Amino acid sequence: MKILGIDPGYNIIGYGVIETDGCKVVDYGVITTPKTMPISTRLHTIFKAMNELMQTFKPDEVAFEELFFNTNNTTAIPVAEARGVLIVGAKEYTNRLFEYTPLQIKQALTGNGRAEKKQVQYMVKNILGLSEMPKPDDAADALAVALCHMQTNSIMSDNSM
Repeated sequence: MKILGIDPGYNIIGYGVIETDGCKVVDYGVITTPKTMPISTRLHTIFKAMNELMQTFKPDEVAFEELFFNTNNTTAIPVAEARGVLIVGAKEYTNRLFEYTPLQIKQALTGNGRAEKKQVQYMVKNILGLSEMPKPDDAADALAVALCHMQTNSIMSDNSM
């Protein structure tokens, strides 16, 4: 089974595609939108990029990180808009959409829901047998979302959208 993990954002959206058979990386990277673009153009760019990911990789399931805002609430609305566009883009291709909180992702990968970002990245690298940490961090986070889904999907069916 192929899983696409998405780390939503506005400036940078991380994506990671894994194949559960053998637990291997298919691809990972980021979608970026320049700050100079008007919001409507940025959202359209994100939508088109999501469609391209879906067409290119044809994932069986898509897992999204839920939004969490602690200190920087000024970006909450644009990030939520971008996440909505990503979800609609994925929904065009599959009904198998899932979401996980940052706590669930950390718990699934490290056994500790309060793990540091470096611990999660270390586990992504080791579980996937990579020679180095995936860069940028947004791509590593997206791979963590995909791995979380792979680890928990069979026992937590209530995370579907």
